[in-house]
Amino acid sequence: MADDKHQGGAPRDESRRQFLKYSGAALGGVVAGGVIGGVIGRSMTGGPAIKPPGQRDQPEKQTKDYNQALMFLNTEQFLMTQAAAERIYPKDELGPGAIELGVAYYIDHQLAGPWGMNARDYMMGPFYKAEATQGYQSGFKRNEIITLGLQALKDYSEGKHGKAFTDLDEAQQDEVLTVFEKGEEVQLHGISSKLFFNLLRSLTIEGAYSDPLYGGNKNMDGWRMRNYPGNQMSYLDVIDKEEFIKMEPASLHDHMSH
Repeated sequence: MADDKHQGGAPRDESRRQFLKYSGAALGGVVAGGVIGGVIGRSMTGGPAIKPPGQRDQPEKQTKDYNQALMFLNTEQFLMTQAAAERIYPKDELGPGAIELGVAYYIDHQLAGPWGMNARDYMMGPFYKAEATQGYQSGFKRNEIITLGLQALKDYSEGKHGKAFTDLDEAQQDEVLTVFEKGEEVQLHGISSKLFFNLLRSLTIEGAYSDPLYGGNKNMDGWRMRNYPGNQMSYLDVIDKEEFIKMEPASLHDHMSH
């Protein structure tokens, strides 16, 4: 092996060096031509310079809220949900109501997901009429209850007032919702309208105060009305303070974007 190294070794080493030299130049050319060479070359020829990584133009800020897209309700159902939620959680001098907070989008998204389909609940029969202390005992899923309730809300409003629920004035809407809350006049295929109203009321409150990631509490204004800080990463800098600390709320989305 020693003899091979000295005898005829130079040409072999030289060819190896040439190969590395040319292949390295080729690889380097890819990098230089793609970044530095592109910048220099295009600048010298008057063309637009290619900016290296980290120097790219910032994209325009997205203003579209992709949470505001329907996943379960149709347009008519959505507008009815929006109007009913606004009467449950109306706008007043303290802050925005359900419409401005996007509560109806939260409700729509919940109905489209596992919660709305009772995915984690035992939904097989037999189904018995439950006592008041036994809770919900029907085979209808939550999104089906809301669908049935909205249809009943439409039928009752048109039958009583000759108008769609969304066309009623606030006093008339309150009157209709009170009837549904009492659960005495309206039945939804054997289900009390009170069940529908209570479910809608709970969803409305959740939509006003849940994390904006889920569609409601738009701009975290629901939290701001309560001086609630939202999902902060840490309270170490304020936990020892005796006075009340008012903090700018933070959403889960804020942490995900970082």
